[in-house]
Amino acid sequence: MKNSKDIIATAKKTINIEAEAIKNLINLVDRGFENTVRTIHNSKGRVIVTGIGKSAIVGSKIVATFNSTGTPSIFMHAADAIHGDLGNILKDDLVICISKSGNTPEIKVLIPLIKNYGNKIAAITGNIDSYLAQNADFILNTYVEKEACPNNLAPTSSTTAQMVIGDALAVCLLEMNDFSSKDFAKYHPGGTLGKKLYLRVRDLVSKNEIPKVNMDSSIKDVIIEISEKRLGTTAVMENDKIVGIITDGDIRRMLEKNEDINKLSARDIMSENPITIIESEMAISALEIMKNNNITQILVTEKDKFIGVVHFHDLIKEGII
Repeated sequence: MKNSKDIIATAKKTINIEAEAIKNLINLVDRGFENTVRTIHNSKGRVIVTGIGKSAIVGSKIVATFNSTGTPSIFMHAADAIHGDLGNILKDDLVICISKSGNTPEIKVLIPLIKNYGNKIAAITGNIDSYLAQNADFILNTYVEKEACPNNLAPTSSTTAQMVIGDALAVCLLEMNDFSSKDFAKYHPGGTLGKKLYLRVRDLVSKNEIPKVNMDSSIKDVIIEISEKRLGTTAVMENDKIVGIITDGDIRRMLEKNEDINKLSARDIMSENPITIIESEMAISALEIMKNNNITQILVTEKDKFIGVVHFHDLIKEGII
């Protein structure tokens, strides 16, 4: 039975072995890698990624990364390819074949078929003397000295190396394609990440009430406005311009300091020159302003016209936080 120290030691050893394997990849990135990137970048076709076993799983991840960063890709399992899926390959496609040994039976059957189609082949392999490497147009060497598995059998370091090379390809292509955060948002419209990239203040403020009072409004009217609009604040207006803001915190502080509030009006307790944001700004910008100024609401404007309030809770509801 392993004790806690043994378990932690094994975990650290595994991480160290894989870290060394990844670090060594720096020495293996050469013209074969560069030529693969340039060929994909200049191609009119897509990238077809294939493999078998654990390499196939890595291939699926590489395809997902390619597609999300602007490089159209399809995963084709090596075993399925020779039973009909070869039809996925079109004339201008480049095929990336992933195999640690480069000598598996499925790969040996598949490679000649791809070459008969006339497609370029890039090999991600840890064996540059393998059948795959010798028959590929480009070699991306992912040699690892040893697996993290104590028996040096289970694919661990090798599959990590394959995945890192895939990430390196994707990032190089991303930069060559000038793939921006706006492009990224188009492919990631869902979830927190997507919302941070496309959700704007106008999308939030349109769902809220528009709390506002005049400078001469009574404290009672101010409290009612804040309570009814349920945003914890109200803008103070004069001649259709924002001149101040009153929050529920201001109301509490006023009640602590004053016994007779009947003589007070909005102008007496408002904070002047409130922080505002224009509706076309990104929602994430509203969050940064709130954090930097230690506030939970911000007034929204459009061409200097007050159009509403965004509350910290709105950002929470949308998953921005």
